[in-house]
Amino acid sequence: MTDMAESESDVSTDVSALPMLSHSVSYTSIQKPPFVVSVIGSGNWGTTVAKIIAENTRENPLLFEQKVRMWVYEEEFEGSNLSDIINTEHVNKKYLPGIKLPDNLVAVPDLLEAVQHSNILIFNIPHQHLEKILSQLRGNIDPRARAISCLKGLRVNLDGVELLPDIIQDALGIHCGVLAGANLAQEVAEQRFSETTVGYPLPADYKPGDVDHTVLYTLFHRPYFHVHVIEDIAGISCAGALKNIIAISVGFVEGLEWGDNAKAAMLRRGLLEMIKFGRKFFPGCLVSSFTEESAGVADLFTTCTGGRNFKLAKIMAQTGKSAHEVEKEILNGQSAQGLITAKEIHELIKNKGCEEEFPLFETTYQILFHGVRIGILPYMLENKWSISKPNYSS
Repeated sequence: MTDMAESESDVSTDVSALPMLSHSVSYTSIQKPPFVVSVIGSGNWGTTVAKIIAENTRENPLLFEQKVRMWVYEEEFEGSNLSDIINTEHVNKKYLPGIKLPDNLVAVPDLLEAVQHSNILIFNIPHQHLEKILSQLRGNIDPRARAISCLKGLRVNLDGVELLPDIIQDALGIHCGVLAGANLAQEVAEQRFSETTVGYPLPADYKPGDVDHTVLYTLFHRPYFHVHVIEDIAGISCAGALKNIIAISVGFVEGLEWGDNAKAAMLRRGLLEMIKFGRKFFPGCLVSSFTEESAGVADLFTTCTGGRNFKLAKIMAQTGKSAHEVEKEILNGQSAQGLITAKEIHELIKNKGCEEEFPLFETTYQILFHGVRIGILPYMLENKWSISKPNYSS
């Protein structure tokens, strides 16, 4: 969401009017310099997270260096460099227009300069650019640094599934957690109340004074942005990726006007398959991460009531057009993430021989890529449909 949403003061919670509740933390007993924080990425969500962090570092000078550097992929906007606009006007006019940014948030177009001396790195870039960024950072960061990934998704191949925080950790040799939740960037930037989940198990080499749950809570929590810190990275990561497949199935139901009961059925079944997938491929992940956290059921609900995956599927159902045709019309040829994830998950579960364990995922894939008619969805919910059944595309 890069367009400025209209103000709805009559219905939104004016959190800025609430009394500020101090959550500053004193680490005076620990003889170490304050943590230096850098944000890698400056899109609308990247800038929003950087705004939150800069507000909190300014309020907690004993714990954090106040200045927060945000790496900006340099581009020209309205005749000026985007980094110059951010640093002089304190607004990201291209990706978060109309939102005033703290003056201690500094845009830096040079990646290595942006992360120099930092010991907390926040990754917030499109996941397709992650490998390139990691290759530039390798060998150029503090080896004792910690990281948080705000990227949603998984890396799926025929052999298995990799978590994006694990990819960051393996590439850079630093411990990495994850942040995710029902967090529409514009609403958070406008300081409308929302919640998020941080997944961060303490590293094996943890020592007193290191980044811990209290540090991360203090770094991200605001009166309008409530944070719950847990240890389950896998559950949060799986939920963040798989929700997009379910949003497509709910979009199909919406497009056919089957009603709220049918949408509820898709949400229920989708949540169960998310949990089953997480437990199957990451046995240590917790059911509660899906059912109790903002990164789980709350993010699923938000994604299934709007967003590009939901809209694409709704138009497919209304018009009979293919996913590829609708993509070209509403996304200018770009891919909806749910299409990519549906294909990757299908290939994985087919290779593992467990398609029938995930009938909603599998049926959604067959509708998207093989012309199976959407009307098969209720039959699928009885878990009787599989790719060995008769052809239902006619």
